[in-house]
Amino acid sequence: MMLAALALSLCPPPPAKRVTCVVDGDTAWVNGEKIRLANIDAPEIRGKCSSERALAIAARNRLATLLRPGFQIHRTGTDRYGRTLARITVDGVDVGRVLVVEGLAREWTSRREPWC
Repeated sequence: MMLAALALSLCPPPPAKRVTCVVDGDTAWVNGEKIRLANIDAPEIRGKCSSERALAIAARNRLATLLRPGFQIHRTGTDRYGRTLARITVDGVDVGRVLVVEGLAREWTSRREPWC
């Protein structure tokens, strides 16, 4: 199986400085700004079960391949953690929606749902 090249790098673990990189399937840093994809929920890298962790890695890697040069950020506000909430599009396609359609994330229902 051939893997697509990453458009954005994967973020190093804390406490390393993060500037422009992908944290997980719904969070990325862009020029020092922490952005949370609006309206989706992706599994956690440090999830409760092995299937969640595996899906989280797949979602993170897919987001990193989708965010190729020319992506656009459509900011909608901030969340309770101070992250910028935004839709990100590439050639007019919402990358969060792509993750949902591909089964790597789900639509946000205003509360956390278990992945295990």
